[in-house]
Amino acid sequence: MKNKKQNKKLDQLDTHSISNENEKLTTNQGLKINNNQDSLKTGDRGPTLLEDFILREKITHFDHERIPERVVHARGSGAHGVFKLSTSLAEYTKAKFLTEPGKETPVFVRFSTVAGSRGSTDLARDVRGFAVKFYTEEGNYDLVANNMPVFFIQDAIKFPDLIHAVKPEPDHEMPQAASAHDTFWDFISLMPESMHMIMWLMSDRAIPRSLRMMEGFGVHSFKFINEEGRVHFVKFHFKPKLGVHSVAWDEAQKISGVDPDFHRRDLWEAIENGAFPEWDFGVQLIPEEDEHKFDFDLLDPTKIVPEEEVPVQIIGTLTLNRNPDNFFAETEQIAFHPGHIIPGIDFTNDPLLQGRLFSYTDTQLSRLGSPNFHEIPINRSVNSVHNNQRDGHMRQQIVKGKTSYEPNSLGGGCPFQAMMSEGGFASHQERVSGEKIRKRSQSFVDHYSQAKLFYNSQSLPEQIHLQNALIFELSKVTVPEIRERLVGQLVFVDKDLAAKVATKIGVQVKKLKHPNQSLPADSNIEELQSEEREPNTKTSAALSMKNTVKDNIKSRKIGFIIANGADGKAISGLATKLETEGATVELIAPSLAAVKTGDGSSLIPKHSLTSTASVCFDALYICAGEKSAKVLMSEENKHRVLNFVNETYKHCKALYFGEGTETVYNSSNVSMKKHEDPAVINWENIKPENAFIKVVAGHRVWELEQERNT
Repeated sequence: MKNKKQNKKLDQLDTHSISNENEKLTTNQGLKINNNQDSLKTGDRGPTLLEDFILREKITHFDHERIPERVVHARGSGAHGVFKLSTSLAEYTKAKFLTEPGKETPVFVRFSTVAGSRGSTDLARDVRGFAVKFYTEEGNYDLVANNMPVFFIQDAIKFPDLIHAVKPEPDHEMPQAASAHDTFWDFISLMPESMHMIMWLMSDRAIPRSLRMMEGFGVHSFKFINEEGRVHFVKFHFKPKLGVHSVAWDEAQKISGVDPDFHRRDLWEAIENGAFPEWDFGVQLIPEEDEHKFDFDLLDPTKIVPEEEVPVQIIGTLTLNRNPDNFFAETEQIAFHPGHIIPGIDFTNDPLLQGRLFSYTDTQLSRLGSPNFHEIPINRSVNSVHNNQRDGHMRQQIVKGKTSYEPNSLGGGCPFQAMMSEGGFASHQERVSGEKIRKRSQSFVDHYSQAKLFYNSQSLPEQIHLQNALIFELSKVTVPEIRERLVGQLVFVDKDLAAKVATKIGVQVKKLKHPNQSLPADSNIEELQSEEREPNTKTSAALSMKNTVKDNIKSRKIGFIIANGADGKAISGLATKLETEGATVELIAPSLAAVKTGDGSSLIPKHSLTSTASVCFDALYICAGEKSAKVLMSEENKHRVLNFVNETYKHCKALYFGEGTETVYNSSNVSMKKHEDPAVINWENIKPENAFIKVVAGHRVWELEQERNT
């Protein structure tokens, strides 16, 4: 019965959705327009009249259609969906959407990059936002997460400095959506607390294959409070059912040129095709009395709680199942705020979180121009709103009655305060005492142990990618002292890493005299030198993408290169098999003209060899057929076909050469291998189709990357 009531409330979200199909054109006041082609003038060649209210309304609206973009997270993609609870957390929290197994809560999720503007590329090396608005029966709950579990800084007072440093440099407004420049690394080299986050940012996590293949993390420690008032610290996790996968940096640069909307298009098409993205939603729970049992501080946003110490409990599934009807009205105007909480969830004293609780409301007031941004349809609560707030720019709700204050008697005392037993929110009561002081807690000082944990946990290919990312980024830094200072920080993470980077960027490895330079100059906290510590050889399997899901090919995009004379039966058979297992097959031909197969049937390609690139696909099939292969190896097509094949091979993706394509195989870099390559399938393999599917499911064979590229 409750679910029926909830579904009825969900319908309120769509009360402002309209369709223009078969409707007459009107003004914003509903007046039907007879002529939308000409302005009102004095004579057909005379000046336009000021009284043309239709023209003025139209132009005025156009002039104000662009609102200030977000300072950070400006470029985003979003979708509607649902969260379904599988395991009750009533023991830990009284939040209703987390206490009734089977309960479904509507959500809107917005993914984003942090540093770039709205027009920047999807494939920038950057943190990704993963913000979820839960439309619960107790009010909206916003979990404003990222695809990385830590952040650059420990205190919100440094956030403007961080963003000013990573944004385009103010003297020449360059570079866009990139951290590879002087000001960013100058700041980072002086902020050792950033080193853990730098390991994540320079890793493959910063260039995901898809928004559907990213983890999400709440970053901060929050509090769960149950009906008895007992408190647990909680960390939130979203784990994609498709696994966590990335693209190579070389691919990212090329995709940015071929399709800068790669992630946005991928998400949209997956949902349109019914391949709904899914995440397991999990929590790490820590009793309040265990707050200080770790060798790090739970309030420090630059630290994770390793899953080996506190396992993630999966409690439900997040599914995205509907694309927005209007990008601006929904994805652009949605307003998130970590301060939007409900009974059973509360804040901790994390100093970065505390600053965010102020910043987000202030930001929405600036962007959306009104304290009434909560009345925009995408931001509305599914339950009704009753309070004494009135007026303001673009007020939509019409509140009846003469009282707009509390307490009152003229309005019968309404609206009444709610008791806790009626779902009224009350902040967790905790004792707070101490000096009024600007000071960093000693428990926040270890800046390197978890950075080292992350680096140690990476597979060899991931470590090499991370090294190369640092070399690329720091090679863009023009000031040698900054490069040297950053290498000095890397020494405290891994000496070999520091040495390899230093060699490539032309600086010496020097031990920093003051590694904790982000602390106040008069700090009495002892500096932590690497020689003074036990060697840190710990690893965490959860931190490496090597251990991610690799058991299916759902929603993988596979390119079929075809030409006239291709084996239609072989193409149809493989395509059916791949699509049955959830993959998407797209045909690529020399042109967009229909391709005649060997049996006389016609196939319509989606792409030509000149309109796409190998980097846009997860795997490649060179379609069977000697005649087709001969056309592909003609002087006109040979260069482009081999570029497709060689790039796919270089990027460690699955390659399948169909029967009769020996000429393509022998002309490619693949034929130069000195041993059997596990990512390459050809006509000689036993059950080649099954072998191909297995390799595609594995995503990449990164272990062979260095060998192939040399």
